[in-house]
Amino acid sequence: MSEFIHSFGINLWESVQTLLPILAFFVLFQLLYLKMPRENFVNILKGLAVSLIGLTLFLFGVNYGFLPAGEKMGMILGDLNYRWIMIPTGFLLGFVATLAEPAVRVHCYEIDKASSGNIREKLILFVVALGVAAAVALGMARIIYGFPIHFLIVPGYLLIIICMKFVSSTFIAIAFDSGGVVTGPMITTFVVAITLGAAEVIKGRDPIVDGFGLIALVAMIPILVIMCLGLYVGKELDE
Repeated sequence: MSEFIHSFGINLWESVQTLLPILAFFVLFQLLYLKMPRENFVNILKGLAVSLIGLTLFLFGVNYGFLPAGEKMGMILGDLNYRWIMIPTGFLLGFVATLAEPAVRVHCYEIDKASSGNIREKLILFVVALGVAAAVALGMARIIYGFPIHFLIVPGYLLIIICMKFVSSTFIAIAFDSGGVVTGPMITTFVVAITLGAAEVIKGRDPIVDGFGLIALVAMIPILVIMCLGLYVGKELDE
């Protein structure tokens, strides 16, 4: 029980350190420029307090739940005789983790809103989730077979550069933002923990060399799939 409380206290302090600069910046602007009514100012402070609680609970849940669970799952999968099962498992986990990622949902909603419904929220969400799923599956394959990550990263970004010549500027912007927004807490805490756990138990694999690099793939593949969607849809949005 004491370890539980100590861990919670550490996460609370980390959250306070994270939000304090934001609070100080906001208070300074309130005093010098914003000068909002007292009621509005108090409501924002209440929102920051709720954010502090939520961030603390999230970090505590990650350290006490997501990371250990992910590592254990990775060790179990890596210890199987039929390790190929890690590839479809990674695909499924990448897909559902993306659907559960709050930042991705906000991103897709904003795209739908900004495009007046011309680019559907559900379509972007599904395509991005497929891209992340493919990236996680490739990451699992890399751990199983041990090929270097630059065999995927270099051709991938060269293909992205080529696609930029043919894709609508609208979809180029959406694609790169999609690549950034998917690297949120669901992927970086749960799925990466699985790859590290698998790399620890598979003979000849190094958790540092083979366990990391997944986030680079997760950031790259959604860019490609959104650009492919842009090629399919065409340049109507620019006209």
